[in-house]
Amino acid sequence: MLRPKNEDLAGEALIYEKANGVTYAKFRDDPKKSLYPGRWEIGRDVGEKPLLDYAQWRHLSDLANIHPILKKQLEQLVTTYYILKDSE
Repeated sequence: MLRPKNEDLAGEALIYEKANGVTYAKFRDDPKKSLYPGRWEIGRDVGEKPLLDYAQWRHLSDLANIHPILKKQLEQLVTTYYILKDSE
């Protein structure tokens, strides 16, 4: 959805949502809620992007349950993670 004009935002109650590093806004009340259904992007996180987001991590875990080679590699990675984490 395209962002409403500034005059449409003045004095309106908004609902803010954040998903995968993106912040969105949407109108809370009618009539603007009906005129502008949905949400629009208002910002993004700046900085380093994580290697995997949660959905990708879950998918990787699911694949590891199917593919033994990937499971072994993932187990080694997790072991390395715990060793490094404990040494901090």
